[in-house]
Amino acid sequence: MSTDEERDGVALTNLDQPLFDGAEATKRELVDYLDAVHERILPGLRDRPLSVVRVLRGQQPFMQKNLPKYTPEWMQRLSYWAESSHRQVTYALCQDRRSLLWFANQRAVEYHPTLVRADRWDRVDAVVLDIDPPPGSAFPAAVAAAHLVREALDGLGMAGAVKTSGAKGVHVFVPIEETPVDVAAAATRALAARAERLDPGLATTAYLKEDRGGKVFLDATRAGGATVVAAYSPRVRPGTPVSFPLAWEELASVTPPELTLRTARARLGDADPWAELMPAAQPLPDVLVEEGRAIPVARVQAMHEGKRRARARRAAQERGE
Repeated sequence: MSTDEERDGVALTNLDQPLFDGAEATKRELVDYLDAVHERILPGLRDRPLSVVRVLRGQQPFMQKNLPKYTPEWMQRLSYWAESSHRQVTYALCQDRRSLLWFANQRAVEYHPTLVRADRWDRVDAVVLDIDPPPGSAFPAAVAAAHLVREALDGLGMAGAVKTSGAKGVHVFVPIEETPVDVAAAATRALAARAERLDPGLATTAYLKEDRGGKVFLDATRAGGATVVAAYSPRVRPGTPVSFPLAWEELASVTPPELTLRTARARLGDADPWAELMPAAQPLPDVLVEEGRAIPVARVQAMHEGKRRARARRAAQERGE
């Protein structure tokens, strides 16, 4: 395979190939974009186990957690036993420009770091709500729900930063003092519940899609080892949109398709809004944690409810209903 050019010791190949169907961008544009924003995206990746979404020519996009065998020896990594998949998983730690360029050359389009750091698996430093509008709903619905979260934070004397997800939703990040995973998870559930109560006609915390009733979903499950797409990361979507940080006042004036691999750099200029708009780390209020401990864990509750409904359906079928 011929090398088109080299940067920071990384051989870059096939740069003029289309990135993926509908990307409206080439691999070169992906490499150039990530290189241009490397000082801004790396703080969100550094020291955090990384999963990426790659798009190889002629294949469907896929999430890569485990580093391939051909990964260069200089790439920092972390291996651990994953009980869920019963295997040893070796995650990358994307620490520097060279590592980011290597991933870009591997056609890694999306960058999903964990909320925990490699040396502190038991603690997190942010509460995150993933705000997901229902199918067919316009972006302004997600914006309105994000402002419910902001209002709930205001009521607690707290603050957060917001970014587009790069898909159709919004992510609200609330930096906190390092906190045990279970404590942060409880606070996340309580924050979502408080936002839901502000306008239950707009937003819901219902985990099962069939229970959401066409409302915006306030996903409070991003805690612990969960991943969230990094600020400034491109997404595998038509036009290659970017997860883009915005001031709260800007949210209503943009749409995700405007913020793409081709337009984001010009909009950013020399600024780093994710760093500039991020509040300082805050302690979690005890009242929020206690409220959250009384709220069932969504996935567990959904699993039990799913089993209950399945039993009810089988019983109805046996009765001939």
